Amino acid sequence: MELMSDRGRRVTVDELNTTRLLAHARQQAHQRKLDDMVIVDVDAHHYENEHMKDILPFMENDVLRQLAMAQGMKGGRGTLMPQQIGYQDVGGRVTRYPLRASEKFEPGQHRDVQLGHRWMDAMGVDYSCLFPTGMLNIGLHPQKEMEVDLCWAYNRWVTEKVLPESGGRMFSMLSLPFSNPDESLRHVETFGHRDGVGGFMITAVRTLPVYDNAYMKVYRAIEERGLVLAFHSAFNWSENVFRGCNRFIAVHALGFSFYNILHCTNWVVNGMGERFPKLPVIWIESGLAWVPFLMQRLDHEYMMRPSECPLLKKKPSEYMRDMYYSSQPMEIQDLKAMEQTFRMMDAENRLLYASDYPHWDFDLPSTIYDLPFLSEKAKHNILGGTAARLFKLKPRNDKQKENLIRFGNYTAAA
Repeated sequence: MELMSDRGRRVTVDELNTTRLLAHARQQAHQRKLDDMVIVDVDAHHYENEHMKDILPFMENDVLRQLAMAQGMKGGRGTLMPQQIGYQDVGGRVTRYPLRASEKFEPGQHRDVQLGHRWMDAMGVDYSCLFPTGMLNIGLHPQKEMEVDLCWAYNRWVTEKVLPESGGRMFSMLSLPFSNPDESLRHVETFGHRDGVGGFMITAVRTLPVYDNAYMKVYRAIEERGLVLAFHSAFNWSENVFRGCNRFIAVHALGFSFYNILHCTNWVVNGMGERFPKLPVIWIESGLAWVPFLMQRLDHEYMMRPSECPLLKKKPSEYMRDMYYSSQPMEIQDLKAMEQTFRMMDAENRLLYASDYPHWDFDLPSTIYDLPFLSEKAKHNILGGTAARLFKLKPRNDKQKENLIRFGNYTAAA
């Protein structure tokens, strides 16, 4: 197979092999003795569009299922998922994207599980939270009923066909059809008890008010089950505020932070932290630089007009410090600024490692491990200890158990 590089050079490749591709990652893991630590990746992805023929039969509505499956036929002119304008693949320069289909796998175990275990073993990752990719745009679907049915089909497929084959090493926070509060509750009640379900995820690319009373029953149901709520961000060039941008780099830089800033602000000022104090909330894939910015802005405004937030019993920044954040992508250009960000967000106890693999800008565990200002405890907590406690994950060897106990993250219930 020949691939054309960005400068016109032809590159001959027989097939993709994840283990060989990540050989240096395996070396890093060995050098840093990462196998002695529980490493939990709270944001990893697969490409569910490669399996739509297996997912769509799980749709409940006969008419919507027929319409959706028709789009998979050759010659179809419609689209099933909302389409995003952008260049996230960096103009085709990442060769593993077009080569994905060439990677061989053994029959008898789901392909995504096998590929997942390969990259996890290479990086030293013990557990990964599996998210879809294209469905992160589901909040943009103009048909609420289609959003509901697609989330239902995916959630059934991933909990019945994928996660059970992972040997317990993969879990997920399932996507909620957030445009329909009643259906969101049904998803929590139906899937919340299933093996491998660590919580539920709201795709953040939407502007619905997270404080609406219609959602309170959903949050309460998640909290009562001891599960986690996550907001996973992305971008949308069609959002009115971004239509003034003429470069994708601007949309990508702002969009991922924008949606989580919006929802986090509404969550905090409307007192969700007081109403659901035992509900862990994670803000995923929006960088970290926005966290100290928003803490300062909200505290500044709150000190001048606290009467507008009658439910709050402390500063907005303190509620933000009660929540959790994923590490990928980290703005690493200024280590002193990063160190200040870590201090303000209490990263030692609130930051969770995320690789975002197999996306092109993924981070290895060494991205955290090699930070010079982190204590040993902070490295262990961020890379997996805190997540192991949140998601009740077991250590996989005696050394990992010893380290979890040492830093206060081991619970017998796990």
